[in-house]
Amino acid sequence: MTNGREADGSGAADPADRHGTADPEAVRVDRVMDGLRAFGANYTEFTRRFATWLGLHSTDAAALVEILYAEDQGAPLSPARLSERVSLSSGATAILLKRLEQAGHIVRTRESTDRRVVTLRSSPDIRPRAMAFFGPYSERMAEAMAAYPAQEIQRFEQFLGTLRSTMDALLANEYENGGPTPPAP
Repeated sequence: MTNGREADGSGAADPADRHGTADPEAVRVDRVMDGLRAFGANYTEFTRRFATWLGLHSTDAAALVEILYAEDQGAPLSPARLSERVSLSSGATAILLKRLEQAGHIVRTRESTDRRVVTLRSSPDIRPRAMAFFGPYSERMAEAMAAYPAQEIQRFEQFLGTLRSTMDALLANEYENGGPTPPAP
């Protein structure tokens, strides 16, 4: 799968083929969803290649990316929050964190007045390496976005926020226990 079109198993090259219609709105929605799936797949591939570049398992690299991103946002993660972000159990996350800590990629700190709270931080040597790897990605994304007016980017940001809120609500409610009840055979 190079462009994400086959992700739904349809194999259809044209969104209109999947709907059996040429309804412009259905085709537009399908193309947007196709683009989002393809972008997600490409981002996952960047993370996988980052893992290979660092000599890590892809799950460890994904966790490291989450830790770095959270720091960049000024909201460092706790082990519990990381566990949610990478969809691992608390036990699996503890083992993952031990590997990252032993490799010298992260440190656990106690920055809160509540000394029981652990904060995950990237180690000083990993940030320059991550920046070296993701620098070209960040530059190209900034260049691509610069081609659009600020108002259009703002509307897209709102659109993505709406999609994310919708997905968060689905995961927290309808899919909390794995998904809807399958239909009877």
